[in-house]
Amino acid sequence: MGKREQEDELLQKKKERQRMKKKRRRQEGIIRAGVCIAALALVVGVTALATNLVVGEEKPGKKPETEKSSAAVVETEPAGENAEILEEADRLAAGYDYDAAVAKIKSVNGYEQKTELTQAIIRYTEAQKKCVPVDVDTVPHIFYHSLMNEPTIALDASIVGQGAADGMNAWMTTVEEFDKITQQMYDNGYVFVRLHDLVVETTDENGNKVFTKNENLLLPPEKKAVVLSVDDLSYYHSYEAASYPDKLVLDENGDIKCHYIKPDGSEAVGDFDVVPRLNSFLEAHPDGAYRGARGMIALTGYDGVLGYRTDKAYKTRENLTEDQSAWLTAHPDFDWDKDVEEAKKIAEAIKKSGWEFASHTWGHLSVTNKTVDELRADNEKWVDTVQNIVGETDIIIFAHGNDIGDWRDYSADNEKFNYFKSAGYNFFCNVDGSVPYWIQIRENYVRQGRINLDGYMLYKAKQGMTEVTSGMFDASGVYDSRRPDTVTANGES
Repeated sequence: MGKREQEDELLQKKKERQRMKKKRRRQEGIIRAGVCIAALALVVGVTALATNLVVGEEKPGKKPETEKSSAAVVETEPAGENAEILEEADRLAAGYDYDAAVAKIKSVNGYEQKTELTQAIIRYTEAQKKCVPVDVDTVPHIFYHSLMNEPTIALDASIVGQGAADGMNAWMTTVEEFDKITQQMYDNGYVFVRLHDLVVETTDENGNKVFTKNENLLLPPEKKAVVLSVDDLSYYHSYEAASYPDKLVLDENGDIKCHYIKPDGSEAVGDFDVVPRLNSFLEAHPDGAYRGARGMIALTGYDGVLGYRTDKAYKTRENLTEDQSAWLTAHPDFDWDKDVEEAKKIAEAIKKSGWEFASHTWGHLSVTNKTVDELRADNEKWVDTVQNIVGETDIIIFAHGNDIGDWRDYSADNEKFNYFKSAGYNFFCNVDGSVPYWIQIRENYVRQGRINLDGYMLYKAKQGMTEVTSGMFDASGVYDSRRPDTVTANGES
């Protein structure tokens, strides 16, 4: 069976599972409705018997009372027939999209006569009235790198080398730490929102983008907004020895998962990194995300994207690094065109699940130390080998936590800013873990500082060296005991 036929078969299986699920819901609804009707009939029968015993037989020509009452309560459709619509609407409302939830209910013909539907509209409307505007100036932005599944390997200098072990310890987060942070932030009322949700975007008479603060980002008063990003989701060759997943894939249900070759050599598909892990959490906790928001994935391009070797070097076999050459030797059947097509399919599924993509520069550049010409050449590579896979983006997340300016506004004579604006970027992100939140919303751009939720930040928070995460989670309870006793900045021993 060819690849196309396998994909068609998987799609048909998924559709059949969905159809059977809907059928079971309808059957359950019919059963519930039948029970209700039977109970109603019993009540009506008992009432009629009692009436005859007290009053006697009705006079000819007089309409029985039971006939009048039954005409008022008859509903031709079973009570459970709208269960699926209600489930979809409830999920939209759980994600604070109350207007969409109401619209979903009103899409049902004759919804006005169905009590369960009109009551749902009342619930959504009342919940919406209780929401308050988010102060977009106080929204934190957190970020991760790929998660360590086997910290005893990733942090072992005898396996990965001292420099790599120190770097992993400083910059990475373990799966267990991520899960605890995610749960605690959810318990503390944090809701993921998009960076774009913080602003209102309009276009002036000259066709220029104009940004203002969004004063209609509404959440319940006990909830707090947070933006999320993930850096370097390319599954670099340098990660292989440290036991990370090697790529993102689609499972039999079409959901994003990780392909992971475990230390014992066995293969597994599952939630081994941030994207599938957060997707699964928010699938079970839809109120943890505003209108289906997830986060931004900041990609480089030099080793490909999402675990697929999509850079042109893998095709031309020219200017290869030592790691790239070794990988190609180990994969003699590699087909560049197939990897590009597979990466596009994965990227599309990622976007459909609520994630966005951002540039992280093609070469993971320190933009502070590069000229405009060097930045231009790098961005053209990014457009050619990354944007062609993930689609256009107006977000750039600077590598190494750098920036193209200091804390003051970008000025009109900032050549680097002017270049990136001309290339279509409007949102700029650096790293600033010194404060709980930092943002500039200006007429012609938006810039936000990000907090690194990595080993070094967790260590500092646990030691009482910073309070920047204190409102989000308890670092002492999150910190993975398998880490060394000390974590140094930038992985420098």
